[in-house]
Amino acid sequence: MLTDPIADMLTRMRNAIRNRADEVTMPYSRVRKNLAEVLQREGYVRGAKAGGEGAKRTLTVQLKYGPLGEQVIQRIQRISSPGCRFYRGVDELPRVLGGLGIVVISTSKGMLSDREARAKRLGGELVCKVW
Repeated sequence: MLTDPIADMLTRMRNAIRNRADEVTMPYSRVRKNLAEVLQREGYVRGAKAGGEGAKRTLTVQLKYGPLGEQVIQRIQRISSPGCRFYRGVDELPRVLGGLGIVVISTSKGMLSDREARAKRLGGELVCKVW
């Protein structure tokens, strides 16, 4: 049993990027799938697909690199944790590197990037930041 599955996902992605892996596999959860979909919509990963059956279900995230092999994700950092949650309203959402990065937010309408949350006028829990 993992205490923080999102932190586990981010660590697996960080390690895979450091090793220049094409993809990373982890246990499946709906939260991880939604986070991967946000990263895909924002252009940080190529895609994510679920595989397997039942308890053996996995999520495979296909990582993305630039034309010269440079990392698309320079840094990925957890903000909220199970012991310390951070919630912000739409007017208080942080900007990462002046808008070059994103903050992933868990809202009442699902996981969204800060850009999508501002467009929909939604606040929520700050999950992680990526640049």
